[in-house]
Amino acid sequence: MKFKTYARNLKLVNVYASNRCSLARSYGDSNGSGDTGIKGELAKIIPVKRELFMFMKSLHGKKTIGEISVNSLIGGMRGLPLLVCDTSNLDKDTGISYRGYPLKDVCEKLPRVLENTQEGTPEGCFFLLTTGRLPTKEEAEEVTNQWLKRSKVPRYCLRLLDSMDKKIHPMAQLSAATACLNPASKFVEAYNKGAKRGDYWKYIYEDAMNLCAYLPTVAAIIYQNTFKDGEGVRDIDKKLDWSGNYSRMLGVEHDDFADLMRLYLVIHADHEGGNVSAHASHLVGSALSDPYLCFSASMCGLAGILHGLANQEVLVWLTKIRKDIGDEPTDDELKQFIDDTLKAGRVIPGYGHAVLRVTDPRFVLQNEFAMKHCKDDPGVKLVTRLWKIVPEVLKKLGKVANPYPNVDAHSGVLLQHYSFNEMQYYTVLFGVSRALGVLSQLIWARALGAPIERPKSISSVDLCKAIQAADKKANGK
Repeated sequence: MKFKTYARNLKLVNVYASNRCSLARSYGDSNGSGDTGIKGELAKIIPVKRELFMFMKSLHGKKTIGEISVNSLIGGMRGLPLLVCDTSNLDKDTGISYRGYPLKDVCEKLPRVLENTQEGTPEGCFFLLTTGRLPTKEEAEEVTNQWLKRSKVPRYCLRLLDSMDKKIHPMAQLSAATACLNPASKFVEAYNKGAKRGDYWKYIYEDAMNLCAYLPTVAAIIYQNTFKDGEGVRDIDKKLDWSGNYSRMLGVEHDDFADLMRLYLVIHADHEGGNVSAHASHLVGSALSDPYLCFSASMCGLAGILHGLANQEVLVWLTKIRKDIGDEPTDDELKQFIDDTLKAGRVIPGYGHAVLRVTDPRFVLQNEFAMKHCKDDPGVKLVTRLWKIVPEVLKKLGKVANPYPNVDAHSGVLLQHYSFNEMQYYTVLFGVSRALGVLSQLIWARALGAPIERPKSISSVDLCKAIQAADKKANGK
């Protein structure tokens, strides 16, 4: 490789390492054909990122960045650096960041598009996750307008939704409904017509935009059919944004609730690429399945007890506290209740995190919202008090890596404050939010030509042999 080319590529590495993509315009527009908004931005950035990845693979492809232990093999691959994800990053001391911006900064800096709204829009968040930069108010508003234009859900999906028995879990309905949108896939249509591999991302983008546009209606109909005997509005109000329409179709038209939805949908949007829902989408997408099928797979993972159902467990525990010792127990009574929970062999729901070693910034953002809008709510007051007391109790155990609250410790009481009490549905809210992250990741996976995932599995016999070989090598035999 010539020195000038090497130096140029090394410069690209430094640009991306510092989370700046300003050189993108210097390297062509990837046949953007005059596209504006997210698609136009991507057309400028993608060629640079492709060149960067080709450089790293060709020059550094055989370098080692980590080791695989026996614990890694049989412990869920926890913590292994096996995926590349630029949309978000989780740091143990600062929490989640989107494209290099701490989540608190994201929430503060996202444009307020509609008048009299206090929170930034998920539409602006999607712009940030896909392009790598914060949008202007006009750019965030354009995403809103695009989703409004694309929001008409195909009839066959509506018929499927209305045919499902209310006994079917809302998450199973969401997974089925989004999978059934597969006939609308622009990617499948383009692939069958012989689209070039380098252009796949353009059609994935179209599917992602359409799916985001459909989701408020699809998710609201699931709520209406399951809990309200099918009653409720289904039409989109063109004067409202994504969150406003979703809130309206859920039957909660309080302005504060719409702002809560904006905050909720932003802070739950992305969480690196290795969590179950994000990785499920990436894995299925690596086989060139369309975004509808990928998102459906993602929702199957999110529905799991160990992934998306945690806030329900928190509410069950808080309800038991209030039932057993009242809405305003003393600190000693709360400490005793916490001790009793631990002695019964249970964890304190909503506390602890696999990575974080501080209070989850998403918890803090929700508590700040609560202090503005509903600080006297009994549930909010209890959650705020527990934030001080639970860590004190857990620290005394001496074996808890993170005694602080996570995002799930707060979200449920906020929803209940606005009389949104159907806990079985809460994971659907999470799923609507998570679409922003998994779909932006999917666009980039196809843009960079991510290959099909095919890790090697070994038998327990081979694992034992590998352990014996490692022991012999360590003993110099």
